[in-house]
Amino acid sequence: MCYHHVECEMTMKKRLYRSNTERILAGVCGGLGEYFGLDPTLVRLAFIVVTLLGGGGILAYLICWVVIPREPEPPPSTSTS
Repeated sequence: MCYHHVECEMTMKKRLYRSNTERILAGVCGGLGEYFGLDPTLVRLAFIVVTLLGGGGILAYLICWVVIPREPEPPPSTSTS
């Protein structure tokens, strides 16, 4: 069991999700950016370049849209005011 918050974050397993906050269409690029520590704009540009070079970007995006689960919503905060 972790007793330090920083250690817990470092030892927790990273999960790939479609982003709820960094999304334009389905959150795929935002989720990939968050997972790999990249700016989602760079991931979007990579998908555009791959699409222009042969069309594989659209297929890859659609597959990711179906395969990658949506990021879970945070639990609602309870206010005691």
